[in-house]
Amino acid sequence: MWVFGYGSLIWKVGFEFEERREGFIEGWTRRFWQSSTDHRGVPDAPGRVATLVPDPDGQTWGAAYRIAAAHADEVLATLDHREKGGYDRHIVCVRDRAGLVTEEAIIYIGRPGNPNWAGPLPVSEIAAIIAASNGPSGSNLDYLLELHASLERIGVRDDHVAELVTLCQ
Repeated sequence: MWVFGYGSLIWKVGFEFEERREGFIEGWTRRFWQSSTDHRGVPDAPGRVATLVPDPDGQTWGAAYRIAAAHADEVLATLDHREKGGYDRHIVCVRDRAGLVTEEAIIYIGRPGNPNWAGPLPVSEIAAIIAASNGPSGSNLDYLLELHASLERIGVRDDHVAELVTLCQ
C-alpha cells in the first residue's frame, strides 16, 4: 500500500514506512481552502491548511510512502484519525520526475461540503488567518513555512504556497 502526502505528511509522517518517493499527481492543485479546528487552529479560531482542488492542468508535488502490508490497517487508522477534520480517502496515480506513473496511492482530500471546507478567499485574507492561528499541533504559520521549505528541499515551487509565505512575512 502507498500513501501520498502533499501537506504535513511531506515532513511529519507519523507512521512506519518502508520507502519514500518524491513525486507528483496530476489534475489537482494545492490550496489553503480547508479550515483546521483540530491541528493548526481551534473551533473558535480555525486555521487554514492545504487541500486539493480539481484542476485539469494541475500538478501537485509531495511524497509517497510505501507501507508494509502488516502495518496497513494501523497506518490507515492513524491517518483516518489525523485527517478527521473533513478529509476523505481517494486513490491517485503518483508520477516520478520523468512523469512516469510509479504507483497508485491513497490520498486524503478535503472537498467542498465537508464540515471544515472554507473555500477560496483572497490570498491576503488566507495569509492573515494563517499568521494569526494556532492550534494543538502548533502555529499555522509554522505549518505553512515547513510546507514551503519541504517543497524547496525537493526542488519544487508552489506559487500559492510561495505567495502565502511572502504575505505572512
